[in-house]
Amino acid sequence: MTNKKIAWITDSTAYVTKELLEHPDVYVVPLSITFGEESYEDGIDLNTDQLYSRIRNEKEVPKTSQPSAGKFAELFQSLKPEYDAAVAVHVSSKLSGTLNSCIAGAELAEFPIFTVDSKCMSFAITTLINKGLKLAENDMPAHKIADILQSETDKSENYILLGSLEQFYKGGRMSGTQYLLGSILKIKPIIRINRDGEFELFDKVRSEKKAIKRMIELLGNSYENHTIPQVQIMHGNVPAKAEELAEEIKSHFPRLDIFIGDISSTIAAHAGEGTLAIIWQNES
Repeated sequence: MTNKKIAWITDSTAYVTKELLEHPDVYVVPLSITFGEESYEDGIDLNTDQLYSRIRNEKEVPKTSQPSAGKFAELFQSLKPEYDAAVAVHVSSKLSGTLNSCIAGAELAEFPIFTVDSKCMSFAITTLINKGLKLAENDMPAHKIADILQSETDKSENYILLGSLEQFYKGGRMSGTQYLLGSILKIKPIIRINRDGEFELFDKVRSEKKAIKRMIELLGNSYENHTIPQVQIMHGNVPAKAEELAEEIKSHFPRLDIFIGDISSTIAAHAGEGTLAIIWQNES
């Protein structure tokens, strides 16, 4: 019996590692970033350096939008000759309509897909895709892989220190009351994406130093009760701060593997330059 070939679809909110970028069966569909009348595709004609430069020099906060169903349909049409089906792992459906666009595009192209709502973004998506690729090596069918990956989404934890309250608020991700509290009282909010895939204000602290201490405490709670293969530190153009956070985590958990990477332009458009986030999976 011939194994059915699976295509892997994701979007530009994911952290696309070198391995995934070079993988012949992985396809990344970019979200769009708009400044006024100008629209750019994340990672294709706008990178994070260019985004931060424009935000610093322009008053307007950029907006983001999901890929169209037509763009997904074009991709799926092109995949038909080579693939039998696709597993699509996308940014939380509560944060973007990307997953729905993907489903609509597959219907237009009449191409079989099996979807996974990551209920998150960034490296949490990367982890799911990597797990899926390993399952596929064991000849597991696409629909079963998607079911397993969907159940894996509850293992992800993430905590975020925003680089810009103003961008997050103007992007519609924070209430006016929360924004005023953070601005006037200089409160440093810790944001997370909860189990339903929505942003929520998890905690409020008085300084970045205390916020980082709190995030490490939360990591420690999980570390005591679960197996954590790796913690990912994602940052918005602050590599030195990310390295400092890594050293602090390493001092508490010397055997914990740590990965450092950039947030994508789509995420940076909302979270802002200076953002720090930690992500991990509670494997057992």
